[in-house]
Amino acid sequence: MARPVELVPGHSAVLLQGAQELFPALVQAMDGAAQSVRFETYICDFTDSGASIGEALERAAHRGVEVQLLVDGFGTGGLATDWLERLRAAGVQYQVYAPLGPLGLLLPERWRRMHRKLCVVDGAVLFCGGINLLDDFYDPNYGRLEAPRLDFAVQVLGPIADEAQAAMQIVWWRMQAASAARSRHLGDARRAMQAAKAASRGAGSTRRGVGTVRAALLLRDNLLHRAGIESAYLRAIAQARDEVIIANAYFVPGRKLRRALVLAARRGVRVRLLLQGRYEYFLQYHAARPVYGKLLKAGIEIHEYAPSFLHAKVAVIDAEGTHPWATVGSSNLDPLSLLLAKEANVAIADADFARSLRARLVDAMEHAGQQIDSAAYAARPWRARLLDRLAFALVRSALWLTGKTY
Repeated sequence: MARPVELVPGHSAVLLQGAQELFPALVQAMDGAAQSVRFETYICDFTDSGASIGEALERAAHRGVEVQLLVDGFGTGGLATDWLERLRAAGVQYQVYAPLGPLGLLLPERWRRMHRKLCVVDGAVLFCGGINLLDDFYDPNYGRLEAPRLDFAVQVLGPIADEAQAAMQIVWWRMQAASAARSRHLGDARRAMQAAKAASRGAGSTRRGVGTVRAALLLRDNLLHRAGIESAYLRAIAQARDEVIIANAYFVPGRKLRRALVLAARRGVRVRLLLQGRYEYFLQYHAARPVYGKLLKAGIEIHEYAPSFLHAKVAVIDAEGTHPWATVGSSNLDPLSLLLAKEANVAIADADFARSLRARLVDAMEHAGQQIDSAAYAARPWRARLLDRLAFALVRSALWLTGKTY
């Protein structure tokens, strides 16, 4: 297990639900930027309310603010030509993380995606969560949605904003170095790598506190932070005394996480899961269901969110207790997030924040969720069980190709 990440004091934290709450806060912060805006997102789509973010990036760059936008090469692909031209004309620096190339996802190394959703303004204001740069009522694959996507982010002021900016800069400079090396601009590559190393050495924050909330930045990558997010979940669940609530879009937990949840339930902790109830992708939908049986047998409650797509990656533990813990971020509890992708979560120990998140999740379970009945689960049609087992087998086969165990 990875070394524990210390939650440090000196932060303020605001919970934001959906793009409807996140985007206005982002625009306000970017419109007040004086030095820099760093933005990372898996999906970048300026449809509808997403346009407000593109316009705020333009305005900041026009004022002379250094603006960097990094998007994932699979999640986003390529921006619409008109927006790409607008951003470049304004002076926005734009990079694509790991473009797929002609073979696409046929190469296992291409499964390592940049799945983080981060924005840091002036090194002082951090936004982190599961919300892509995407309108709540729009999906690139399914078009208009009748109800908004359920997702969360957190706005944090305090020391971890510096840490997040340093982590983002390391990725940005490494990409510049790789690009320069491919173009044989070896001097540029050397300077970019030196800058990345300097940022890595100086990643510890010296920014003074601005509040009383204890928080930590949880990263997952394939270098220094291979198991940080999963380890934080395991520790928090192991320490739970009264209640564990997890909302997760693509829930295919490994053996350690399943065991932690079952052990928590056996010692009397009420464990509730809010999971995806609407079909989005074959593997994520069907591969989750084979693990339901053992969890239900242990007394764990499973609620499936039905009105729209569930995209949240959050948890809250013992919100009403003496040691509340919550996390908001981009990491699913599945092999792609926990073994392959770049992810970012924020962990928070604060009673008010934990209660706020708990209230929204309980409301979603009680008014927009469908609780899974153990008997009905066991009696589901053979075709559904066959698809579930096939999807689970495909996930295990994919893991074997990557050489990972889960």
